[in-house]
Amino acid sequence: MPADEETATRRGANALWETLRAGGVEACFANPGTSEMHLVAALDDGPGVRPVLVLAEPVATGAADGFARVTGRPGAALLHLGPGLANGWSNLHNARRAHSPVVAVVGDFPDRHRALDPPLGSDLDGLAASVGGWYRRAASGATLGTDTADALRAAYGPPGRPAVLAVASDAAGQPCDEPVAAVVAPPARPVDAAVVEAAASARGPRAALLLGGPALTRRGLELATRVAATSGARLLMESFPAIVDHGAGTVSLERVNYVPEFAQAQLAEVDELVLVGSREPVGPFDYEGVAGRLVRADTRVSTLAAPGDDALGALEALVERLGAPPVRPAPLGPPERPTGALTPASLCAAVGATLDEGTVVVDESITSGLHLFEATSASPAHRITTLTGQALGYGLPCALGAAVGSAGRVLALVADGSFLYSAPALWSMAREGLDVTVVVLVNRRYAILEWERHRLGAMAEGSASASLMDLSRPDLDYVALARGFGVPAARATTAEELGDRLEASAAEPGPHLVEAVFAPR
Repeated sequence: MPADEETATRRGANALWETLRAGGVEACFANPGTSEMHLVAALDDGPGVRPVLVLAEPVATGAADGFARVTGRPGAALLHLGPGLANGWSNLHNARRAHSPVVAVVGDFPDRHRALDPPLGSDLDGLAASVGGWYRRAASGATLGTDTADALRAAYGPPGRPAVLAVASDAAGQPCDEPVAAVVAPPARPVDAAVVEAAASARGPRAALLLGGPALTRRGLELATRVAATSGARLLMESFPAIVDHGAGTVSLERVNYVPEFAQAQLAEVDELVLVGSREPVGPFDYEGVAGRLVRADTRVSTLAAPGDDALGALEALVERLGAPPVRPAPLGPPERPTGALTPASLCAAVGATLDEGTVVVDESITSGLHLFEATSASPAHRITTLTGQALGYGLPCALGAAVGSAGRVLALVADGSFLYSAPALWSMAREGLDVTVVVLVNRRYAILEWERHRLGAMAEGSASASLMDLSRPDLDYVALARGFGVPAARATTAEELGDRLEASAAEPGPHLVEAVFAPR
């Protein structure tokens, strides 16, 4: 075949990008290698998928998750072989827990080369299946458009989930004549009228609605508030929501506590728990003498809407069944700028006092952000994402993806213990000129693990176990690290300084980092 004729042939790689774009994918966060060169080259022919280069695979998968959370459309990641998928696995886990539609395209060897067991050969099939979403290995370029459409359908759900599509390098380069399939998000599963009727019986202060997913959108919160005002039930929010509308104009929800003993005390007075877009809360770990279930054994737990169900439709039907009138949330006074020492409480207060309307707050603050939801209740309307799967290293990548998908500014609160998991995301923020402010919360210790260690009674300072909780010796310089990645940075050691740094970064386009150093204990 002449070279010019060969160049004009539509390839499997072309079909992949065309199908992704027709299905709502606007950006692909890529860390490609040799096996993906057909896919990379096809971007030049492309239908308008924005390629975003990242320096590490966890950044690619976490950014795809962040994009999906803020847009509701699939995020895409391009990874290199089994080791690349392995590197990005933890943030696919977080995406699965967030029910985010994510398509991970993994380049692979052709069968003839896989049989030789090359150095980068691995059990890609087993690894991809372990993500817990959907997996397929594209058999040939001729069907790569169909395979991509199936991956999109799987990612959309309902509920949303990661879909892994392995593409052999020879398949990506083979001809493909398939028409482009325009995959759209399917409707959420309808909820039966009998389920709504059962939920209508949950009344009084010893009943509670636990909200998650679409129930945490502004519309969902409005409906849930009407239900609670009429039925007298409590409103609760899951511990780690994928994304929640927050601030002015929304009700401030009671969040189920992360610490199991506190959560059990919080739920002890609940006789009936109705799940709305959420799952029953369970403890994060198996603690001796502490039950894994957080509700009492005799608490009646029912589901109005499971993840993937039409939670908004179910709440609308419940409002109609109860005859619940509209409720206007009580206005809160404007948050005040804090002064004095920089502590977890004053840090959250500074965030609340300086937050701009439309900001997406990415919360990986761990112990230092305990007051965040309370401190931002009266801030201008914004959204908050959290660490759904509790696998560290989500904050910076999620902020990257959210900034690509969002029209407003992104504020990422990242604990110093998890910052280095995905620090290369800063380089991509600088390269893309994204409006992201990263606040690194510096207490120079793994405070959450320190607390867990104290639970066991291992409290001796200077011991071998204590050294594993300590992030000093030497102290990391986050300002220097950020500047090395091309991101302007400054340090704050008081609440006033932090407020000033946050306001300055929000006023200037592009990425910024603030190293927030807490006062010594």
